[in-house]
Amino acid sequence: MGELDGRVACVTGGTRGIGRAIAEALLREGASVVINGRSEEKGTVALEEMDAGEKAHFISADVKSREGCEAIVSGTVEKYGKIDILVANAGGASNHAPVAELTDEAMEDSLVWNFWHTFWTMRSALGHMIPQGWGRIIAVSSVEGKVGKPGLAIYVSAKHAINGLVKSSAHEVGTLGITVNAVCPGLIETDIVKEVLPLAAESMGLESYEAALDLFAQESAIKRLNEVEDVAEVCLLLTSEAGAGITGSLISIDGGTAPY
Repeated sequence: MGELDGRVACVTGGTRGIGRAIAEALLREGASVVINGRSEEKGTVALEEMDAGEKAHFISADVKSREGCEAIVSGTVEKYGKIDILVANAGGASNHAPVAELTDEAMEDSLVWNFWHTFWTMRSALGHMIPQGWGRIIAVSSVEGKVGKPGLAIYVSAKHAINGLVKSSAHEVGTLGITVNAVCPGLIETDIVKEVLPLAAESMGLESYEAALDLFAQESAIKRLNEVEDVAEVCLLLTSEAGAGITGSLISIDGGTAPY
């Protein structure tokens, strides 16, 4: 018997990286899990690799639209009859530049991908969790939701907004059997980080991708980067009954980088 037997979870951006690790951890503990992504091909491959049969399902939708976010939640309920756990994981960093050079379009894109997607899926999921009197919501934020970095204002701003949403909503549903938390990873060398960090390194005034990796590692207490599994294990705690008393928290998984 797994800790999450009978529970239904949805993980946005769940075909790779942190989201994939979280989805696999939830499956291991017995939950039925919907993963989301934009690519049908990547979704099919992910399901084949996860090899969970009817316990796993893929929904193709773009989280950069309200309709897409609502379709992810409604599709989860249609497939499994309910939604108990939402992990708003999709998002990332793009269009790096100093604030004086940022465009409105770049900032809007980051806010939609990170903050608005989290808000849209959270609002939709709460519509199902509140009547059933149980729910777990986890927003995958970042250590950058607690600190600032030159050249990364576009990402830092979006993650700070997510953290504020988490704290306020936790107080709204705290007596209804629902917890709302954010996990705040430090830099983890996922596929998407390999794609975007070289440009981020340039905007931060660093010489190379490797220099950026080293900077993030050296800012931590453990002097190394975490792995996706480190985030997944914390998410398991938050979705379990053992985590029922944890809500409104911004949990750092960053090797001691954040100052709070």
